[in-house]
Amino acid sequence: MMQSTWDCTSSYSIWIKSGTYVRLLDFSSAFNTIIPTLLWTKLTQLSVPSSIGQWITSFLTDRQQLVKLGNFMSNSRTTSTGAPQGCVLSPLLFSLYTNDCTSTDPSVRLLKFADDTTVIGLIQDGDESAYRQEVEQLAAWCSLNNLELNTLKTVEMIVDFRRNTPALPSLTIMNSTVTTVESFRFLGTNISQDLKWDTHIDSIVKKSQQRLYFLRQLRKFNLPQELLTQFYSAVIESVLCTSITVWFGSDTKSDIRRLQRTVRTAERIIGAPLPTLQELYTSRVRKRAQKITLDPSHPSHFLFELLPSGRCYRAATTRTARHKNSFFPQAIYLMSS
Repeated sequence: MMQSTWDCTSSYSIWIKSGTYVRLLDFSSAFNTIIPTLLWTKLTQLSVPSSIGQWITSFLTDRQQLVKLGNFMSNSRTTSTGAPQGCVLSPLLFSLYTNDCTSTDPSVRLLKFADDTTVIGLIQDGDESAYRQEVEQLAAWCSLNNLELNTLKTVEMIVDFRRNTPALPSLTIMNSTVTTVESFRFLGTNISQDLKWDTHIDSIVKKSQQRLYFLRQLRKFNLPQELLTQFYSAVIESVLCTSITVWFGSDTKSDIRRLQRTVRTAERIIGAPLPTLQELYTSRVRKRAQKITLDPSHPSHFLFELLPSGRCYRAATTRTARHKNSFFPQAIYLMSS
């Protein structure tokens, strides 16, 4: 039985074994369906001062909206539902609104980021009852809180490394069958069911090469190296390093060379050395690992166990190359070296 660690966020990891299912559930028009009175109740339960709750309720109630297209303008409409699109406060309000939407079973995790929700279930011995019950509870919670699950955008991805994979039953939400996919985009990272990163690498190589055009244009205007380097760091390196602590350790040598060619091209344009992807990966893994070791409340804090000498951490037990190259074994190794 093959095993590996998948670390999608800095605060969440799951051990992937045979029979593990990953399902992505998207809310439809989430910000537009917040009910201020329900939000007020939830804020009270979170011990938010009544003055702030009243201010937020007033902000969301009786808002005037209209549409302008060229010289034409529609009549104004009054709305008391939802939060304004593009408002800095809207993601926070939605997070508070969905704060009580949680998983009750330890084998099922609920990941929430703004209006995206991912349900991750670890299915063992073919028992899907806990996972399916959590999905049903999520659909019921959405109905009670005026949030509509968009079943057309909801996808299911199955990660299963058993040699003889049986036909698995499909998932149904509100009488709609969820589409099964081989990969999906999760918070800017393309994740494949075989946990390989070819699709993600193709995406970031294409995006970073497109942005090299703007770096060349800035070079033509004789901008100083310092400004060109800052532009590269903000616009190109940020793309190359998106979730790098997740995928770089498991990447192939050919894909790393493809990525590094982009860095070398940028070096020639700027005329100054730039940090390699290996250097960026190492520094970011160490930085994240240090935060975990200093935070006892982190769910993965227990993985960093100091040896009696107090200088090194106990090495992670790995059985496969996939697990060995994943974040936590690599982080423990780098923290001990």
